[in-house]
Amino acid sequence: MTTHDWTLETQLVHNAFKTDRSTGAVSVPIQHASTFHQSSFDDFGQYDYSRSGTPTRQALEDTIAALEGGTRGLAFASGMAAISTAFLLLSKGDHVLVTRDVYGGTFRMITQVLSRFGIEHTFVDMTNLNEVKQGIQSNTKVIYMETPSNPTLGITDIEGVVQIAKEHDCLTFLDNTFLTPALQRPLDLGVDVVLHSATKFLSGHSDVLSGLAVVKDEKLGDELYSLQNSFGAVLGVQDCWLVLRGLKTLQVRLEKASQTALELATFLKEHPAVKKVYYPGLDDHPGADIQRKQASGAGAVLSFELENQAAVKELVDGVTLPVFAVSLGAVESILSYPAKMSHAAMPKEEREKRGITDGLLRLSVGVENGEDLKRDFKQALDQLKPALVNQS
Repeated sequence: MTTHDWTLETQLVHNAFKTDRSTGAVSVPIQHASTFHQSSFDDFGQYDYSRSGTPTRQALEDTIAALEGGTRGLAFASGMAAISTAFLLLSKGDHVLVTRDVYGGTFRMITQVLSRFGIEHTFVDMTNLNEVKQGIQSNTKVIYMETPSNPTLGITDIEGVVQIAKEHDCLTFLDNTFLTPALQRPLDLGVDVVLHSATKFLSGHSDVLSGLAVVKDEKLGDELYSLQNSFGAVLGVQDCWLVLRGLKTLQVRLEKASQTALELATFLKEHPAVKKVYYPGLDDHPGADIQRKQASGAGAVLSFELENQAAVKELVDGVTLPVFAVSLGAVESILSYPAKMSHAAMPKEEREKRGITDGLLRLSVGVENGEDLKRDFKQALDQLKPALVNQS
């Protein structure tokens, strides 16, 4: 049987790079060379200069391509490096249609950088396919999805958007950071470019900064590789190894964290201090049915809203288990405040249009015991001053 015959859960451990072919080592070698000797004047080998490719980076790129069901993977120095390089497929005068509640770094790239080069953009509520259709222009070249979206966990109908894109000869990009190929495989649903902040769930240990892109179309892969090689924001070999190591435990980490996330979302929904909970695993989430159709799970990230910023501050001071930090997707639970962290680059009025209020917190659930996490949040929420608790 080939590696493609196994389930993804098995492929994470048993893949083409599970052992080193020359030594049998049960770990991918870290090849630190920046340049490579060419044994022939006329015919160069596979590698010549490390910006263009290295054996260690190749191992990661081939692995993520296989896991996503693509033909080519590309490893970048960060998630934003992957996203920014993909946007370099656009040219002056092109238009990109973007999901409204997009990650703050992507918002900044689109509004402050692409706009300087004559690339137009429109933000739409991508949970509404009619808005997507209405947002298409004659010069639209890319539809950019993020599902579940960050941080309000909106769910986009991937196949619905892909159909619209094909009707208008557009490419589709999708940020798959929250779910990873363990729960959602966008290329199988027709998406052209899948993007990841591999800093998050793929590596999973808060110890590496990295980004990945995967495509199924070989010509598009060649175009992206040419941009990667020209732009040069490639991932170093030590970081490639760290992501490869993290991938081995992706399935077990994500399954455990997702189960606890559902338990926490259910608990928070019932607490009087919590105004609203955003989690696509809850039956009353507006995108729950679509999520079940296009993904095998709801993931380990949820958001919840308290009365105001004062309540947020008191809760953050009161919990003991989650770290209060930027980022997500690690073995430890991470509590984040989007207004000052992930979406700080977005003006307040733009945040509020997207439901990112001053009372919103995002929680990336780790692998801790679920009951311990619930007890920790309960004691912190129970201690909120009565004036900071929703009375409606």
